[in-house]
Amino acid sequence: MSVNSIKPVLVGDNDRKARPSRETAMEAVRTLIAWAGDDPAREGLIDTPRRVVDAYGDWFQGYDADVAKELSRTFEEVEGYDDMVMLRDIEVESHCEHHMAPFLGKAYVAYVPTDKVVGISKIARVVEIFSKRLQTQETLTQEIAAALESHLAPAGVAVMIDAEHQCMTTRGVHHRHVSTLTTRFTGAFKTDPALMDRFLKLAQRG
Repeated sequence: MSVNSIKPVLVGDNDRKARPSRETAMEAVRTLIAWAGDDPAREGLIDTPRRVVDAYGDWFQGYDADVAKELSRTFEEVEGYDDMVMLRDIEVESHCEHHMAPFLGKAYVAYVPTDKVVGISKIARVVEIFSKRLQTQETLTQEIAAALESHLAPAGVAVMIDAEHQCMTTRGVHHRHVSTLTTRFTGAFKTDPALMDRFLKLAQRG
């Protein structure tokens, strides 16, 4: 499937099915503990289901957040500014939808405004919302770019994510320190090689 065919989710989970109860979720954790070969009634594991469900509430809080709401407040007084606005080193803490293992890294996001800008914290928040869902890195990259395109109507958007996947380091091939890079360019960043190159150089500065 090509990245261009991905349909980004730009809102929360208002249209999702009702979640199972908290107790049902904790019972599922007990089942996994037993399947792994341990006793969920053992003293050290008695509170584990509660802790795991609490952790899931943190790790996947992006399903309850609304990207459209975050990007709804914009500012039109930009005094003619028409160059890129860029945020570097945005923390990415997400989970692979194939193994539910973490992938951790950084996001670099830029856009060229036309007639409006958004608060810079909102861009970081967009990255966080999409990251706090079950993801692939390719989809995450596309969703961030599509959200900014949809709500800001900029001249162009650039997104790069650099992350390490624990499903690759702690299982399977067991290769550590392998970094995965994904990019998405739209508008001016896609048609202007000099602008794209400047974004990449700024992203790579330590």
